[in-house]
Amino acid sequence: MTRIAFIGLGNMGAPMARNLVQAGHSVHGFDVAAANLAQLVKAGGVAAASAQDAVRGADIVVTMLPAGQHVRGVYLGADGVIATAAKGALLIDCSTIDVQTARETESAAWARDLDFIDAPVSGGTVGADAATLTFMCGGSDRAFTRAQPVLAQMGKTVVHAGGPGNGQAAKICNNMILGISMIAVGEAFNLAAKLGLPADKLFDISSKSSGQCWSLTTYCPVPGPVPTSPANRGYAPGFTGAMMLKDLELAQEAAHSAGVATPLGAAAQALYALYAGSGHAQDDFSGIIRMLAGQGEAPR
Repeated sequence: MTRIAFIGLGNMGAPMARNLVQAGHSVHGFDVAAANLAQLVKAGGVAAASAQDAVRGADIVVTMLPAGQHVRGVYLGADGVIATAAKGALLIDCSTIDVQTARETESAAWARDLDFIDAPVSGGTVGADAATLTFMCGGSDRAFTRAQPVLAQMGKTVVHAGGPGNGQAAKICNNMILGISMIAVGEAFNLAAKLGLPADKLFDISSKSSGQCWSLTTYCPVPGPVPTSPANRGYAPGFTGAMMLKDLELAQEAAHSAGVATPLGAAAQALYALYAGSGHAQDDFSGIIRMLAGQGEAPR
């Protein structure tokens, strides 16, 4: 039985940790929220008194944290994960953070002869619950080989994107595509409604022609065509507007650092900043269609 420390038991981390428990691992978790720890215990895990307590004696450490500063705080420093982890432990960070923090954390782990991999996820809370997440991994071949079996118990697709930080690079590039495409799909449905073209007719046509994309066929932002999309449950989130804004901000930071022009990415960031700032930060990101329409409901 592998002992796994899991730090960060929020909306994503809790079901991921539960899936590891169900796979037969001994999961010792820590979260700043007592209710999240109680969920882990109910699922069969062990509540740790601190992150350090969870990490001591662990074969594998998994973290799912909100942002780069939290990853730095948990991993680095005199009592951080890297200083506390047992010799030979594998460290897996599933947070979505900036590339530089991922690479600096990997370097600090390497200095202590610890394997570290950045493995941000795609799939949202639905994928976390169903263990169908996609993991985009950056790190050495050895770290990826070690991480792949445990990641496969939380997800359906595990991809090695290359060296340290490349998992984060893949995640922010992918989500920049997603943010831009969702806006395009929303604008198209809004225009169709004004022109008298029913949403189901546009879906039938575009889903089989050159407008086809994930934002349309899997996550359609209007009620009806895709029954499982958030549009059919009042835009209750699978992936919130705030989370999309965070990823677009990370993409813009990376673009500026690399000297790459991403005008559509910048425009998407600005629009999601308006969406989140107008009271929809915790609504699903696809609900931006309503803001684009200037009305309370998406077209049907």
